Amino acid sequence: MSFAELVGNVIVPIVDGAIIPLLYALSFIFFLYGVVKYFFLAGEEAKNEGKTYAIFGLVGLVVLFSVWGFVRLILHSFLDYALPFGL
Repeated sequence: MSFAELVGNVIVPIVDGAIIPLLYALSFIFFLYGVVKYFFLAGEEAKNEGKTYAIFGLVGLVVLFSVWGFVRLILHSFLDYALPFGL
């Protein structure tokens, strides 16, 4: 088994099928928690904390989309890994 086969057949499906969706879900939940805290809890401190959570959640989503897009670009360019669904 070559390195490209190991990455393409073992590592990428585990990361792409389990770890990345979990990170997306956690980041989205973090964002929603911040929005709920900002809009539904009284007090200036709660609003500031909610805003912070919402911003960090959005930053997390942007970073995840960017990094995973870069990883897919590298897999497609250098390892000739066939991306699913023609992506």
